[in-house]
Amino acid sequence: QVQLVESGGGLVQAGGSLRLSCAASGRTFSISTMGWFRQAPGKEREFVAAHSWIGGSTYYADSVKGRFTISRANAKNTVHLQTNNLKPEDTAVYYCAAASLTIGSRRSDEYQYWGQGTQVTVSS
Repeated sequence: QVQLVESGGGLVQAGGSLRLSCAASGRTFSISTMGWFRQAPGKEREFVAAHSWIGGSTYYADSVKGRFTISRANAKNTVHLQTNNLKPEDTAVYYCAAASLTIGSRRSDEYQYWGQGTQVTVSS
């Protein structure tokens, strides 16, 4: 099993920035990719970004490309999501996820482990 704990959400004005973090523990040797998804009220969960732990490739949704950056911390069991130039439409609960059998997937059903979520609210 892998446990994921997110931190860093909050309330920010449009144009501002937040840095989300996700710390993994447990059987971290089994992780191949870590990603971020988000879910706004009344909407389906959507892919935001992913970081392959094999090769280090990164993947982004078109809606966040150029504004968000996913990175793996020196501690290596932690990934960050730097969110810049935030927009009201970025408001959602952001979930960290880990996959053991896929590289850079954008599909939520290919991630086996999930964090509890952290709220990001962007005011206009």
